[in-house]
Amino acid sequence: MGNEQHIFEGGRKLPLVEEFYTIQGEGYHTGKAAYFIRIGGCDVGCSWCDTKFSWNPNLHPVVPAEQILEHVTAFPAAAVVVTGGEPLMVNLDYLTGLLRQKGIETFLETSGAYPLSGQWDWICLSPKKSAPPVEELFKQAHELKVIIETKEDIDWAVENGSRVKETCKLFLQPEWSQRETILPDIIEYVKQHPQWMISLQSHKYMKIP
Repeated sequence: MGNEQHIFEGGRKLPLVEEFYTIQGEGYHTGKAAYFIRIGGCDVGCSWCDTKFSWNPNLHPVVPAEQILEHVTAFPAAAVVVTGGEPLMVNLDYLTGLLRQKGIETFLETSGAYPLSGQWDWICLSPKKSAPPVEELFKQAHELKVIIETKEDIDWAVENGSRVKETCKLFLQPEWSQRETILPDIIEYVKQHPQWMISLQSHKYMKIP
């Protein structure tokens, strides 16, 4: 990442995959209007990832953070979701500093595989078995959202759920291609363990980004 960090100027420029204004479709803030910023780069490598086009940061334009801020402020909702890829592969201090100066709420979607950077109003931690979160992310997370592909993944979710702070919101989310198969198991588990909730990818049902 050394050369890439030089290109990104310590986070003053970012490998921008895409940016768009939409409705948050998953997790605790489902239904909230927000501007999404997708950062390029990810080495976690989930087989079911629906944004594999974001994995290689060199395939995407390197954009000044100020330019991204201009785009954000053109829309009415003062909320930004930074996602990836794995956005914490890039230093996010500068971008989030700009956003917060404008009074914009900052929301992070991360696997937690890299140390935290940036200033966040909300951190959604979505841990992956192939690259488990660094310890600090468990204590920083406001929301734990675990993707469930098989029934055994629920055990992985519970293991991670035991490591977050007491106030962290707990979600099980069916992997999209397996939702019909795995949802009955998730429903039954949540009924028996009501500290957990179900997250659905509602944006896919609504056919929006």
